[in-house]
Amino acid sequence: MLLFGHRFMASERFYHIDDIASISHTPANALLYVVFDERNLDILRHMQCNRLHFGVEVANITELIYAENFGADYIVLSPSLAKEAQQIAESYLFDAKIIAQISEESEIEPMAYEGIDGVLFAEAVIRVSS
Repeated sequence: MLLFGHRFMASERFYHIDDIASISHTPANALLYVVFDERNLDILRHMQCNRLHFGVEVANITELIYAENFGADYIVLSPSLAKEAQQIAESYLFDAKIIAQISEESEIEPMAYEGIDGVLFAEAVIRVSS
């Protein structure tokens, strides 16, 4: 299980961007992060076309499918959606990892029992503006 932002260990950071210009304000080869929204399709297309390393936050199964098709490395979602998303990802052999957003360490164990690929604490997300 992947742990992003856990206090015990160093991990890769997600650089939350709101526009393509923000990418230039991130480190080289940064793990970019965007919320799925129709207004962000230009960002998603840019990251896909340029083969950038990125995660997409989704709110439902349809967005999960879109994120995989855009080539996301990580698909970030709520713990309540994680089990269903993980099953779909395994059924369709997604390349993306399913990552549940959590706020408490006590949430790690239930996600592990569900076979979720990883968890993300807010501390691992850095907001970037252009």
